[in-house]
Amino acid sequence: MNTMATLSAGLAAVLVLYLVGGAIRNLPAILRALLAGLIPLLGYFVLIIGRWPGLDVVAMHISVFLAAGLVLYAVSQFRRRSVGRMHWAPKLLIAFFIGLVVVNGSLLYIATKGLPEPLGRWWLGSEGGAVYSGFSGVVEHGQGAAKAVSSELSQAHRESELGWQVDVAGLDGNAAERVVEVRVKDRTGLPVDRIDAELRVLRPGAAQAALTLPLSALAPGVYGGVLDLPASGRWLVELRLLRDGAVAYAATRETVAP
Repeated sequence: MNTMATLSAGLAAVLVLYLVGGAIRNLPAILRALLAGLIPLLGYFVLIIGRWPGLDVVAMHISVFLAAGLVLYAVSQFRRRSVGRMHWAPKLLIAFFIGLVVVNGSLLYIATKGLPEPLGRWWLGSEGGAVYSGFSGVVEHGQGAAKAVSSELSQAHRESELGWQVDVAGLDGNAAERVVEVRVKDRTGLPVDRIDAELRVLRPGAAQAALTLPLSALAPGVYGGVLDLPASGRWLVELRLLRDGAVAYAATRETVAP
């Protein structure tokens, strides 16, 4: 579901509903503006049932739809009370809400897809290498953070004891659908079988995976599957190898979907 498409369709619906509401007699202008903003918002809530896009995206739709109704109300009230050129105050109000939409849209784009490549190279610097500008998230301070650090250290210790050699092929590239193959060998070079392999796909900074893909055993020590990224933008792909239901190996790579 494309955010810009739902925003554009919602704004068009706000304008149409506000104009249609003008034909209803004895309907106060402020109520007409409120209904024009709320009805598309309710339609959007129905649309995202079972497809939660994130609180930031939902909050942006709420602010944009309601702000559009408020701007229409302010403009209509001014046109009703004056006959000359529009006063600077309504112009400033309209400019403020247009700027709010542009800023929110830009921040939402950067949060989900990172900075555009030319802007990222100019601002962050790269020395010829790749530039990654996805938000990596935050870690709370306290007991929960201490447990997370301890878990990561324990995981690293288990991996060093296993000594597995893991080779992943197929994640690179720009296609949305990719054939992924994972080869696992022990420290002596023999294939490692009788394990469960899976890929977890999540946004940078997200706590829950948007997609979990189990990998099938293709041969001794070889596991594969077809990864179809859920949407465009930057994604973190976590490879997890499980033995007896416990994670024995985990590694994360960043990839970009067109």
